[in-house]
Amino acid sequence: MTRDEIVEKLKTILKYTVSNPEELLSNLTEESNLYTDLSLSSVGMLYIIIAIEETFKIKFENVNFEDFQTVKDVIDYISKEIDK
Repeated sequence: MTRDEIVEKLKTILKYTVSNPEELLSNLTEESNLYTDLSLSSVGMLYIIIAIEETFKIKFENVNFEDFQTVKDVIDYISKEIDK
């Protein structure tokens, strides 16, 4: 799976979690901060993690979710887990 394909699937997941999804996702970059730019709460992050696990068929094991600050952090993790 390419990085662009991961981003598109991630955008689909995020659009159900963020407020004003059209505006936020149209400006989404890998440097976008999950908490300040996308205004995710801890509950929103939990939802995203569950949706990512189901969508990409991966598990977040031995991971501190606070380590995920940017969209890039999430994409890098997904990419690494898919390649296992």
